[in-house]
Amino acid sequence: MNSLKQDIARIQELVSCAFQRTGEVAALAGSGQPDPAKLQRTLEQTAAQFERTTLELRRLCEKHSPGAGGYGSRPAAPRMETAGYVEQFGYGWLHIQLNTLLPHCRYQTPEWLSDTIRRLLDEYESGGSELPHFNQAMLVIDEHCGIDGRHIFDQDNKGYKAISNAIKGRLIPDDDQYTLALAPQHL
Repeated sequence: MNSLKQDIARIQELVSCAFQRTGEVAALAGSGQPDPAKLQRTLEQTAAQFERTTLELRRLCEKHSPGAGGYGSRPAAPRMETAGYVEQFGYGWLHIQLNTLLPHCRYQTPEWLSDTIRRLLDEYESGGSELPHFNQAMLVIDEHCGIDGRHIFDQDNKGYKAISNAIKGRLIPDDDQYTLALAPQHL
């Protein structure tokens, strides 16, 4: 039970930090005409704090959830491929499909994206498949969407780093230039 109290205290701490971040945004907004770069950075830092809080709360729910598959003895919800999937094909290649476009992250890496990829890899392994481990690899990011669906045209501001962070130590030993090559493509 002590662990539950500690976990709840941690969540309260994270929520408090998130609330403090919203205060910083409010202060900037109340100062008249805030510097756009500072406003953008503060908004992204606020979003990152909320992401950390949400991810930690998700882990807390999973850790303390009684019964298999959810709260109490309810059956697990049917599996949905809303986030994506992992499969292995030809030559030992690993294909990870995310059913979303990469988010904008000029200042900070989106933790929810790394967490989603890790969970997809966990699900793949829990299904009885073994993940490959590469000494060197090329990460090809092939993003598909129509022009109307694109909101980020500056490619260096996309969440590529979240993907390499999620596979580092799991599929590859490191994500440095000697271990991982990156090849983004956009159609």
